[in-house]
This record gives sequence, structure tokens and C-alpha cells, in this order.
Amino acid sequence: MKPTLLSYYQDKVAPALQEELKVANVHQVPTLEKIVVTSAVGSHSDRKQAVEDAVADISKITGQKPSVTFARKSVANFKLREGEAIGARVTLRQAHMWEFLDRFVNITTPNIRDFRGISPKSFDGQGNYAVGVDDQSIFPEIELEKIKRKLGFDIIFVTSTKCDKQAYALLKHLGVPFREIKQKATAE
Repeated sequence: MKPTLLSYYQDKVAPALQEELKVANVHQVPTLEKIVVTSAVGSHSDRKQAVEDAVADISKITGQKPSVTFARKSVANFKLREGEAIGARVTLRQAHMWEFLDRFVNITTPNIRDFRGISPKSFDGQGNYAVGVDDQSIFPEIELEKIKRKLGFDIIFVTSTKCDKQAYALLKHLGVPFREIKQKATAE
């Protein structure tokens, strides 16, 4: 079964973007390629258990088993050894990606207390957008009673375009709730 957000993209968003961006070929219309969800456990004293908790939480949130990330080199100030597990990440594509985005936009972001929108300033200059979530409790898949430690996540939306304006238009049409930025009045 096709995800509802994918059907919405194909039926409504793609034609609207083609007209808005004045693109002749339908294959030049920007689309979402993948979503990467990562979590680094930082300087927890019980880093091994924290990584296991991050793996469990990411797998609940995304529906896929994440891979564990390891330290590339030792850093004495952080009490970190080369090869030690320090986080987890998962790459979502196709149906999993569209379903995750649908849940993120329609269920998760409204759960954020005092939510005024996501900052539109986190584009990387290559058409990709990153958003940080500092608490896993906003996701409805996480049971509040079972949270042992506060974990944050980075969610990266990778698009097919290399232009931030086109990526912004794509994500805006898909329903990502961007915050409106007030323009400063210029003195004349």
C-alpha cells in the first residue's frame, strides 16, 4: 500500500512545484530522497547502556533497526577510546521515509510544548535540511514511564535539489511547519 504522503506528493505537490519553480521536465521537480535520524549519547558515564537506549528509541520511532556508530579516534578529555560505541543512526528511504515524515509533521511536532514552528535557517547550502530534537518524549511511540535518560536526535531531510529555496518550497508543500521570520525594517 502506498503511503498517503507519497500519494499527496505525486498528486498535488509535484504539479504545484513544477508550476511554481517553472520546471519543464517533471524529473527536475525536487523530491525527498532520504531521511537520516541520528543520536549521539555524549558523555554519559554508562555510555554502553546509553547507546543501547538510543538504539531502542530510534527503532521505536522509525520502525527500522539503527546501526551503532563508533568513535574514530581516542579523545582523552572526553574519556573516549577509539572504536567505542557513541551513538546510533538509521537511514529511511521510500515507504518508511514517507510514513516517518507524515508522523513527524502531523503528530510529533504538535506535541512540542510552546511550538511556534521549525526554524527555516538550518539548510546546508546543498538543498538538505537538518532539525534537532532535544527530547525523545515528543514522539508518541516512546512511553514516558520507560524513559531512563534524556536523548536528543538530529533529523536530516535529504532532497534531490542542490538549491535551498527549492528544498524549502518542497518541505513547505509537504507540510513541514516552518516558523515565519520577521523581516527587519530598514532605516531610510
